[in-house]
Amino acid sequence: MKAFSPHRCHQRLLDAARPALAYAPGVDCAAWRTALGEKLRELVGLMPRRLPLRLRMEERQEQDGYWERRFVFRAEVGAAVPCHLLVPKRARRPPPVMICLQGHSTGMHISLGRPRYQGDEASIQGGRDFARQAVQEGFAALVLEQRCFGERRDARPGRVRQIKHTCTHAAMAALLLGRTMIGERVWDVCRAIDTLAEFPEVDSSRVACMGNSGGGTITYYAACLEPRIGAAMPSCAVCTYRDSIGRIDHCVDNYLPGALRYFEMGDLAGLIAPRPLVVVAGQHDGIFPLPGVEASFHTIQQVYQAAGQPGHCCLVVGPEGHRFYPEQAWPVFRELAGW
Repeated sequence: MKAFSPHRCHQRLLDAARPALAYAPGVDCAAWRTALGEKLRELVGLMPRRLPLRLRMEERQEQDGYWERRFVFRAEVGAAVPCHLLVPKRARRPPPVMICLQGHSTGMHISLGRPRYQGDEASIQGGRDFARQAVQEGFAALVLEQRCFGERRDARPGRVRQIKHTCTHAAMAALLLGRTMIGERVWDVCRAIDTLAEFPEVDSSRVACMGNSGGGTITYYAACLEPRIGAAMPSCAVCTYRDSIGRIDHCVDNYLPGALRYFEMGDLAGLIAPRPLVVVAGQHDGIFPLPGVEASFHTIQQVYQAAGQPGHCCLVVGPEGHRFYPEQAWPVFRELAGW
């Protein structure tokens, strides 16, 4: 049966792929970057129109060491986005903002470090309580619920839901509409940044983004497409397409149709450089293998060298698997971002 598997055909094509916009030393960086950006915007699909946010404040609570406000905004018609904004009490001036993106999980409460469901404790213990970490580091933390997770999970009647993963149907429907789930989630991040103008207690001119797995994926693409993100820390997400989503089963929301015809993931760093970029990985990550991460980061280093800021990117490798490594990653991020 193995002889008839489509996997054989695809692996040959993956191995033979020569992306048309791959970075090459000596390339005209300005022209290459322009072409790369145009192609990425094309592949992420149609974006919604910018409509009034219809910001709705829901509650404000005092927590140990920070103030927390929950609010909801409209990213597009039919897409309301619940958020939590955490602002440290000890801030002497408006602090920078860290956007915190959970990956495939039960929801944004993981970023807040608040277990609700079975398995949440283990997820949080994997270093995924990003908002709590950010506040401890002196950042305000903006936590938003990503499409398909938590409060925004698939809510269709059970009789029509045939697939276990909550992202699958929405991601496929997006493709039918000329969109991608990556593009829709990046759009939510862009609109979340727009909301910061309504919060004078934070410094909306200094915005960073972080996340693990699916959250790291959107962190990386959002930094490529949104110049207001001044620094990024994607974890367990940046890897060659060939070694990760091309060879290992991943959820469909990780894919951009036709991407490998034009670029590998490391090439996209041309749209982030020279802004600080900390790539975090696990030595034993089974779905984003370290050799693919290192190959991607080699390209990233070349891109940053060409941009004149070779020291603005760093690879942090933790000793375990598919998780975040706060003890190793945050000191590097502080040094590179300088905030």
